[in-house]
This record gives sequence, structure tokens and C-alpha cells, in this order.
Amino acid sequence: MLWFQGNTMQLAKSSFRLFLRNLSASKTTLPVLTLFTKDPCPLCDEAKELLKPYKNRFVLQEVDITLPENSAWYKRYQFDIPVFHLNGQFLMKHRVNISKLEKQLLKLEQQVLDVDS
Repeated sequence: MLWFQGNTMQLAKSSFRLFLRNLSASKTTLPVLTLFTKDPCPLCDEAKELLKPYKNRFVLQEVDITLPENSAWYKRYQFDIPVFHLNGQFLMKHRVNISKLEKQLLKLEQQVLDVDS
């Protein structure tokens, strides 16, 4: 993932903390899909509807970019929401790309199977 100058370390640390917090909160090996959003966000609502059939394959973490503690994400994504990260890595923005999501979920699921074998 490319990091931009400025809030680079803050963004990296924040993303990693979100990932670890959700990973430790979850007793499963499900990946964490982070949705960067704000209220209102009709495209985010549409995206969440499209994701419902996949809800048993990931933990959805929503990050409201308008909150003061998320100001670095606001500066980065204010014109791009919804934005999705999968396990802390950028995945997609603006609209849900089901084929991209499916491909990445399958890859992660295969990695878990390989480790368990």
C-alpha cells in the first residue's frame, strides 16, 4: 500500500490498532473489513446492503471519519467514501466491487486452511 507524506505514521498506526482491536475482540479467524464512512452516506448504506450476503465471512468495522480521533482518515478519504480496507490494507472505494471482495476473501480463507493443514 502506498502511504502519503504528512500523516503517514498516524494512519499506519491507527489502521493497525483498528485491525488488532477487532482481531482480538473476535474469537474467530475472520478477516476484518473496515468501512470508512460518515453520516449521512447513502453510498455507504448501499454498500452495507450489498455486503449482507457475505456477513458471515468477515467482521465489519465502521470508522466514522468525522470524529475528532479519525481526523487523519477524514483528510485522506473525505471525498472518497465509502472506502474499504481488508485486514488493514486498502481494498476498494466508492462502490463495492463484489468480485474483488470475493477474490480477497477466498485468498484469506485459503491461507487459513493452509495454516490449519
